[in-house]
Amino acid sequence: MKKIGYAVVGLGIGKAHVDAAAANENANLIAVCDLIPEKLEKVKARYPDTLTYTDFEEMIKNPDIDIVSICLPSAMHADFAVRAMEAGKNVLVEKPIDITPEAAMKIEEARVRTGKIAGVVHQNRNNAVMKPIKEAIDSERLGKLVLGTFAVKWYREAHYYIGWHGTWDMDGGGSLMNQAVHTVDLMQWLMGDVESVSSQMGIYNHDIETEDTTVTAVKFKNGAIGTFVSTTCAYPGISTDIQIYGTGGSIEADADVLKLWKLRDSEDEEEEEEEMLEKYGGGNRAAETADPMLVTGHQSMVNDIIDAVINNRNPQIMPLEAIKSVKIVNAIYESAKTGKTIFIK
Repeated sequence: MKKIGYAVVGLGIGKAHVDAAAANENANLIAVCDLIPEKLEKVKARYPDTLTYTDFEEMIKNPDIDIVSICLPSAMHADFAVRAMEAGKNVLVEKPIDITPEAAMKIEEARVRTGKIAGVVHQNRNNAVMKPIKEAIDSERLGKLVLGTFAVKWYREAHYYIGWHGTWDMDGGGSLMNQAVHTVDLMQWLMGDVESVSSQMGIYNHDIETEDTTVTAVKFKNGAIGTFVSTTCAYPGISTDIQIYGTGGSIEADADVLKLWKLRDSEDEEEEEEEMLEKYGGGNRAAETADPMLVTGHQSMVNDIIDAVINNRNPQIMPLEAIKSVKIVNAIYESAKTGKTIFIK
């Protein structure tokens, strides 16, 4: 079988895509593209056979490239993804898919128009603990969902916001759009579609034009309610709380680490919780050690798009699914700016 030719544009978070593509036995890392020569040189030193480009248009002319990872500043995602698909390439787009639903829809339209495969990175869905949590919800072991509380309590020093981070035109926001969008995706994936949001936001510890803290009351279409908090002011970086409560039980996690598993339908509630905490209480690293077949993080997303291209199937997360979190984030910002409850269509 011919190996899939892989390329990456943008060598910030794109470095994780580079390593993941190089590690996949069904792919060849063909090329990388960036405007900063030092970043290209570092990849070349690690992977000597890789071609380096500073011109994206030149790179996508390379017929050996089948997939391009788009790892540029958020507001550039749609433009470069569309150009890649129109050049005959499949794409994997970093989060968020873009900074507005309208821009993100251009990726979906190009996918339909060109017939190419387009996936989006929300790798936290592949945290080891997420599979049993999602299964418990979908099988109604938690009963009727009542409350979801989600909080991204991180920290960023002032120098993090030099450049495009924390700008409306390129980042699309601050703590919410950049750091917390992964957890927004998990919230709607686990709790269900969001009906409305009522929000407040502010700048408390950074010299930026967007925000570094948001607080939102959330109403879900299934009747459940919730809260969502994002901040990059919680020194030194505290937790990513994912807490879901239903009439049949409660589950709590901190990012990939299970903290609480209480389900009323358990034959032995304490024994089941002890077993689940043993499996998932150590996070992804412990779960991967226990199960060598388990793959998490960016590797899982890159593996998925490569397999999707090989087998001509849809990737795990397609554009229309990824647009949901962008709609929620934009609605939160609109609510905070206007003081109104915003309903999401």
